[in-house]
Amino acid sequence: MAFRVGKAATAIALVLALSAPASFVHAADDPATYAETIEGLTRQNGLAPIFIDADKGKVLVQMPAAAADGVMLRVIHHTALRTGVGSANTGLDRAQIGATNILAFRRIGPRVVAEFENPKYTAPAGSVDEQAAARDAFVGSTVWAGEIVAENDDGSVLIDIAGFLTRDAMGIAEQLKAAGQGTLKPVADLTLVDASQARAFPENVEMEARLTFAVDAPGTDLRQIAPDARLVTFTVRHSFIKLPEPGFTPRPFDPRTGAISTLVTDYSAPLDEAMVRRFANRFRLEKTDPAAARSTVKAPIVFYVDRAAPEPVRTALVEGAQWWADAFDRAGFIDAYRVEVLPEGIDPLDARYNVINWVNRATRSWSYGQSVVDPRTGEIVKGSVLLGSLRIRQDILIFEGLLGAAGTGDGGPNDPVQIGLARIRQLSAHEVGHAIGLLHNFAGSTQGRTSVMDYPVPVIGIGPEDQLDFSDAYGVGMGDWDRFAIDQLYSDAAPDVRAAALEAGVARLRFVSDPDARIGGDAQPWGSLWDNGADPVEELGHLMRIRRIALDRFGLGNLPDGSAVNDLRRRLVPIYLYHRYQVDAVSKLVGGIDYGCPVSGDGREAAAPVPAATQRAALAALTATLSPAELDLPEPLIALLNAQQSGDGDPQNDIEVFKGLEGRVFDPGVAADVAADVTLTALFAPARVNRLSDAARRDPTQLSLTETIDAVTAAAFAPATGRLAEPARRVQAQYVLTLAGLLRGDDLSSTSAAVIDDRLTALATRLKASRAADPVQRAHDRWLGALIGDRDRLDQMLEDRHHAPPTPPGSPIGAEADWHG
Repeated sequence: MAFRVGKAATAIALVLALSAPASFVHAADDPATYAETIEGLTRQNGLAPIFIDADKGKVLVQMPAAAADGVMLRVIHHTALRTGVGSANTGLDRAQIGATNILAFRRIGPRVVAEFENPKYTAPAGSVDEQAAARDAFVGSTVWAGEIVAENDDGSVLIDIAGFLTRDAMGIAEQLKAAGQGTLKPVADLTLVDASQARAFPENVEMEARLTFAVDAPGTDLRQIAPDARLVTFTVRHSFIKLPEPGFTPRPFDPRTGAISTLVTDYSAPLDEAMVRRFANRFRLEKTDPAAARSTVKAPIVFYVDRAAPEPVRTALVEGAQWWADAFDRAGFIDAYRVEVLPEGIDPLDARYNVINWVNRATRSWSYGQSVVDPRTGEIVKGSVLLGSLRIRQDILIFEGLLGAAGTGDGGPNDPVQIGLARIRQLSAHEVGHAIGLLHNFAGSTQGRTSVMDYPVPVIGIGPEDQLDFSDAYGVGMGDWDRFAIDQLYSDAAPDVRAAALEAGVARLRFVSDPDARIGGDAQPWGSLWDNGADPVEELGHLMRIRRIALDRFGLGNLPDGSAVNDLRRRLVPIYLYHRYQVDAVSKLVGGIDYGCPVSGDGREAAAPVPAATQRAALAALTATLSPAELDLPEPLIALLNAQQSGDGDPQNDIEVFKGLEGRVFDPGVAADVAADVTLTALFAPARVNRLSDAARRDPTQLSLTETIDAVTAAAFAPATGRLAEPARRVQAQYVLTLAGLLRGDDLSSTSAAVIDDRLTALATRLKASRAADPVQRAHDRWLGALIGDRDRLDQMLEDRHHAPPTPPGSPIGAEADWHG
C-alpha cells in the first residue's frame, strides 16, 4: 500500500524501518527536520516504511534506533538480475541470483555502514566472551557507508542508500572479463536507482538499480547481442528479507541422503564432538498437528511458473514440477506442496515467491535450481529456478535427427514435439528438486528411473525393420530415490523411524553426485551424466546401433519443409556423437572403484574395484567405437552436407557444427577426428591411467595400463582398406597424439609415464619400418613413426592443437557436454 505524505520533495526516498517515527528532530548535519525531509514523498509500509519520489530519482532509508552494538537492522540480503546478457558463456541470466548474506546496518557516529556478517564461525552454546571471540576472530565485509540525512528523537534515522544499490554487487564486470567480453568500468552518470520499482512488504523490501558499464574491447557475445557493445546496462534487484522467526530446527546433514548443505564451524562444541557442522538446506515445513503421522501444514511450499513460458510448455512445466507433491505426501505432509502459474501482475523476483523462471538466451545453456538460504541454519527462504527456453527446441532438433521431421506436430508417441514436452516435464521437476534442497543423483538411471535428479537420456526401443520407438522415452513422476531423499530431508518422524528408513534406502538405492561424476577420469562406475541402464557396456552397444540406424537414414527427411539444407550440418552432430555420454559411462568401468559416501559404522565403508572381467568388457566396447566402419558416413549424405547457407550467421549454428579443414565443404575426416577424441580422451584421462598403472601391482588379475595400451594399439592399427583406410588413419593419429599429450602434462605418475613412453617408442619403431602396400598408408605410418621420435616437433603439434579440432558442444553451450539437459 502506498500513499503521499505531502507536497513534492527534493529527493526520492526509500526508508527501511521497523516502525514509523513518533516525532522528529533536526539531524546534526542537515538543517531540514525529519518531517520536512519526507514531506511530499510517497510512503509504503512493510518490513520497513519506504518513502519514494519517482520524479527525482533518489533514495533515503530509515533505520530504527541502534542497539548497544550499533546494529540498527539485520536482514537476509541477496541480489538478482532483472536483465541478463542473454549469452550462455557469461552466466549472467535474467533472474540469476547472487550471493546470500546476513546484512547488518550499523550506526557509527554520523554514518551508517552496511556490513556482511560472517555466520560461518560461531559459538552459540558458549559464554558471551566465547561468542565474541568466535565472531571477532574472522573477517567480515563492510560494503558501504552513508551519511545520516535526518534523525528523530527515538534514535531512528534516514539514510540515502543509493551508493549501496548501485555498486557492482553481483560482480558483473569481473564475470564478463573472465568470460572474455572485455574490461568494464562503471559509468556514474548512467548508473542510478530505479525508484519506480521499490516495493515494501511485511517481510521483505525490494529495490532495483540500473548499472551501466563502459566496455573496452567488447567480446564476441557482447558484440553479437548488445545494441551498443561499448555500453551495457543491467538491472539488479536487491532483496532485503526479514530474518526467519525462531522455531526452525536445523537438520544435520547426512552425506548419504543427497541434500545440499550449509557448513558452520561451532567453537562452543564439546571436545568430544565435531566442530564443523553441516546443516541440510530445506524449507520450514510445520504440521498443523505435530503429533499426527500425516497432517496438513501451516504454510505449504508453493512454486509459481513464470507467465513468460508459452503454451504448451507452461502447462508441461506445471505438470512436471507438481510431481514433488507425491514425495511430500508420502513423507506425511498433506497438501504441503503445489505448483501454480504466477498470478498476473506479480513480480517473479519478489522474495515472497518461489518462481520457475523462463529465460531466453541467444544460444542454449544450462538451467538452474537455486535457493536463498539462511546461512546460519540452512533454512531455505526462497526457491528460484531458471529454465532456458532453447533447451526444448534443441531436444526437438535431436529427435528429428533420430526420427525424421515428418512426424513433428502430429501428436503421436514419436512426435518430436511431444517427446520434447515429456523432457521439459523432467527438467522442471529436476530443477525444482535443487531449489527444495537436493543434489544431483547421477546413479539414478543405473537402477531404472529412481530419480529425476539424474540427467535423463531418452530410452529408445528398436522395433521391427529397425524402427526407433520413443513411446517410453522419459519417465513420469517421482522415483524411489526422490521419495527417499524428501523423506530424509523433511520428515518429522521419530529419530529411530528415520534411521530405519535411512538404512533401508541406502541399502537398495545408489547415490552419486557431481564431484564423482563430472570430472574426466572419475573412478565411480555408477555416476555418469546422460547414461542409461544397469549394464553400461550393453547400453553402449544399443546406442551404437541406434546411431548407425539414424546415420544410415539421415538426409533431407530430417529437415522440416523449407529448411536450408545446410542445417543438416548442425543436426548431424548430436546424431554422429550420440554415443558420447555412454562412452563416458563405460570408460568409468576401466580402472573403476565402486565407492560411496559412507559413515563410520554403516557397514559400507570399504570401496571395491570394478571386477577385472567387467573392465575388459568395457575396454573392448570402447575400442569398438573406434572402428573405421563406425566413423564413416554414407557418400550420399556427404554430398548433402556440402550445401551452403547465405545471409547473416546464426550463432547457434556456427558453434554447433564440425569445423573442417577442407574449406566451406563438409570435412568427414574432422568428424572422425572428433569421434575418436571422444573415446580416447575418456579412456586415457590421466587419473584413470594412473589407477590402471597401480592396479596390477595390487592385484595381478586386474586390467593394467600395459594391457590397455596394447589392446587399443591392436584395434587402432588393424588393417583397413578402401574408403575405411582414411578414418582408420585419423584414429591412429589421434591415438598417438593422445598418448604423447599425456607425457607433456604433469598429471602422470612416473610409472605411468614410463609405460606410455615405452609403448610409444616400440610403436614408432614398427611404424618407421612400415611396408604397407598402400603408398598413402605407408607414408602415414612412416610419418607417424618419425613424429613420435621427434619430440620437439611433436610438442609443437600438441601446443598448436592441430590434431584436435574442437568437439562441438553437446551440452548447453559451455564447458561440459549435454544435449537433453
